[in-house]
Amino acid sequence: MSAENSKGADILRWWVLNLADRQSGRARALSARLRRARGGDALTEPEVHDLARTLGMTDGARLALLVRLLAQVKEHVPQSLARRLGGNPPVLSTLRFQRLMRAEGDELPEALRRAITMAEGRCNVASLGLDILYWGEAVRARWCFHYFGAEAPSHTDGEAAEEISE
Repeated sequence: MSAENSKGADILRWWVLNLADRQSGRARALSARLRRARGGDALTEPEVHDLARTLGMTDGARLALLVRLLAQVKEHVPQSLARRLGGNPPVLSTLRFQRLMRAEGDELPEALRRAITMAEGRCNVASLGLDILYWGEAVRARWCFHYFGAEAPSHTDGEAAEEISE
């Protein structure tokens, strides 16, 4: 199992253990606190630090973003968030999807939160977690292919150029 797949499995396992059972008062309470958290407030939760240790994460801002968005997910399904947003007709309009792909900085968390809501809180938790961890041009390119129902090529031009220059 690759390190990336292992991290995805760890993220899914953490979500199932801490957030998935919305019938549990503990899971509902943690989910609510994480959804309401602003900035680094999510880092005050012991369960968040369990995930950080498991993933070997030291980037507090990325960790806080990850758990705040995982708290928005209500159900784990096989399809990635980008695939759930696309389709015919798409759940998220093409214009809004384009805006999501251009979002950066403080706009990105809110745009992703809205996208999860538009997908009825249903997506592949492991895939979403990895996408948040590695958010960048390669992830955006893959999301574009998935949104439009196509398989992403194994390398985008940007990734190929990076490999050539290394």
